[in-house]
Amino acid sequence: MTEAGVGANGRSQGSEPEPGGTAADGAVQPAEPTGTGEPQATADEPAAQVTPEPEPAVESTPEAEPAVESAPEAEPAVVPAPGVEVSAVGSTSIDLDATAVLPVQDTASTPVPPAVAAQPAAADVTPTAMAPAVAPAAVDLTATPATAVDLTAVTPTALTPAAVEPAAANPAAVEPAAANTAAVEPAADGGSAHWPATVAGDQAAAVRVAPGPVPVADREPSPLDDFEPETRTRRWPRVLAIVGGVLVLLAGGYVGASYALGDRVPHGTTVAGVAIGGMTSSRAEEALTTGLAGKVTAPLTVVAKDQQASFDPVGAGMKLDAVATVSRLVGVDLRDPARLWRQVVGGGAVAPVTVVDDTTFGTALSALSDTLHQDAVDGTIVFVDGTPHLTDAEDGWALDQTGSTQTLTSGWLTTSGPLTLPTSVVAPQISQQAAETAMTSQATPLAAGAIKVEVGGSSALLSVATLTGAATFTATDGALTLVLDGAKLRDAIVAQLPTLLTPSADAHFDLSSGSPVVVAGTPGTTIDPAALSAAVVAASTTPERKATVSLVATDPAQSTAALEALGVKEVVGEFATPLTSEPKRTKNIANGAAIITGTLIRPGETFSLADALGPVDAAHGYVQAGAIVDGQHTDAWGGGLSQVSTTTYNAAFFAGFELVEHKPHSEYFTRYPEGREATIFAPQLDMKWKNNTPYGALVQGWVADNSLHVRIWGTKYWTVDTTTSPRRNVVPPTTVYNTSPGCEASGAGNPGFAVTVTRTTSLNGVVANNETWNWTYKPQNKTVCGPAPAG
Repeated sequence: MTEAGVGANGRSQGSEPEPGGTAADGAVQPAEPTGTGEPQATADEPAAQVTPEPEPAVESTPEAEPAVESAPEAEPAVVPAPGVEVSAVGSTSIDLDATAVLPVQDTASTPVPPAVAAQPAAADVTPTAMAPAVAPAAVDLTATPATAVDLTAVTPTALTPAAVEPAAANPAAVEPAAANTAAVEPAADGGSAHWPATVAGDQAAAVRVAPGPVPVADREPSPLDDFEPETRTRRWPRVLAIVGGVLVLLAGGYVGASYALGDRVPHGTTVAGVAIGGMTSSRAEEALTTGLAGKVTAPLTVVAKDQQASFDPVGAGMKLDAVATVSRLVGVDLRDPARLWRQVVGGGAVAPVTVVDDTTFGTALSALSDTLHQDAVDGTIVFVDGTPHLTDAEDGWALDQTGSTQTLTSGWLTTSGPLTLPTSVVAPQISQQAAETAMTSQATPLAAGAIKVEVGGSSALLSVATLTGAATFTATDGALTLVLDGAKLRDAIVAQLPTLLTPSADAHFDLSSGSPVVVAGTPGTTIDPAALSAAVVAASTTPERKATVSLVATDPAQSTAALEALGVKEVVGEFATPLTSEPKRTKNIANGAAIITGTLIRPGETFSLADALGPVDAAHGYVQAGAIVDGQHTDAWGGGLSQVSTTTYNAAFFAGFELVEHKPHSEYFTRYPEGREATIFAPQLDMKWKNNTPYGALVQGWVADNSLHVRIWGTKYWTVDTTTSPRRNVVPPTTVYNTSPGCEASGAGNPGFAVTVTRTTSLNGVVANNETWNWTYKPQNKTVCGPAPAG
């Protein structure tokens, strides 16, 4: 027996040939594969030799592996397949990963290992665990469960049987196989021996044996048999432990570094030009607040197109948020390794965080938009000297609100020069094409010549100057529309045909009988301006250039029914004041009373005496008479009209109308009730009252019986009660001296005093208003024209 097992690949155990070369122990390189893809043995290769190596024998391991069962059919002898290594574990263990059948060779040229026991035919080989033997022993391939077979799959490779040289020491032949086993014999072919073949080219039957335990020859007991079988340890738990340890170390380093650097700004970091790298969060916030203090309050210069303006960030509600800016750069977030990476490689320029009050900012941006913009120019047409001229359309522009917001909030601290704001195009409402279309289809035809208008059996000719002078263009849904001023065209026609139209007469109140009577109005005739304009525009595009319109009736501005509905039927308030002996003053009073007679105040309207009297001059029947101007007695136009004012005021007072404006005289006159009178000097002083009833109020004034009378007609609505207090704070008159050129001497008159007047207005027994007026009169002093006497 030999003490070294022969490997299944034909090599002796313990020799490892270099790939593609010859091993140091004389093993032959594998032969090149044949065309059939199977390794072939050549006749001139030397026989394999067995080199003994003393190693402990292998016992079967306690772990049972599948048993070897014999197949029912015999197969040729088994030799190791390419990539299958039969190796000794200890001294006799064999690893069989696969089997392969080698071609049969001539025994004369390829020696057969001596006394190699044949495997049982068609046996299924089941791998079993192996254990080291007690002592070195020769390999007995016929022994049945002396050793276990460890089968490890090996990728098959091409194999050429290598020659095995005889062992140098203790050579021993392989003992025959045990009973019930077949010797592995070279196949006989014409007297020559060769290994079983698996390729068709060898013309010999192929023999296969399933993997299983290799029989081992009997051996002498060995002291090594007493040792516990070797247990193969698995390496992956150690690998996992090592990898896990490394990962734990890395994770610990990551966490530790993250917390150690968490409150530090990455080095090299700048915000709006302020370097804060390497600082703690608190120092960085302080550095930003200090470094940008000037920028956060400085007005910004902004430009859009060719326009420039100033923008106040403080007024726009913009603030630097230093805390939020720094917070983005520091802190610990183990889920974001980029934070630690930035700490290692450093930061860079970082945008500051801006806090904006949306409402305030929107207002400021809107004001900026009103400054920075360019209005679009609509295409339009104008007539100059009867010729149409086209004004070209031009695009405008306005600030892009979204883009401007982004530019301002992101660049107000980082930009050193003016901020350029984005703009958007504003298209005109009337495009160039629309203007050119109107020019061709409307303006040019209108100015082509005069247009004849036929109306009421007569005709008038409207010249080009008249037509173009009344023409304008309006924008409607993106187009220009020609519009003619119908009233101007009507006036031009009436100027040529003065008797064409009949004026209407309004309905009115007649007071000649002493009470109001409604006089019906009469309709007239006219030309409808809108119809005239449309007819002329249509005629301008026809070859005849002739327009025909009709006269239409016009209703009076005041209809009979409308006046009757006002309920002017009874006196609601009246008053009378005595006249003086001055004729000029009386003339002015009578003229004023006649002018205001017939004045109608509808519900809710306000009566103004200054408006009702009209201009106070000679052309309107007035003369100069005595009056008080700036506290001085003198002559003035309409002198005496204060009596008209006082009398009308008292008529309205007792009618219950709302007293809007009045002012008593500075001096008291006995012809007027104390504290219940009103002067007038238009336009500085006026007397006004408002019709606060649902009925009309008709004013009537006249002079009779040396008195001025004023009545107000309507429907009685209010109930009025009044009181006048006794005089108080009476001041007697004195003598004053006046050196002014217009001085008029006068004697002493009434004393000065204070008085209070009240009025209670009720409706159906319910008090609606309680009113009080206080007034103080100054004394009517004796006036001496000239300087005061000496001493």
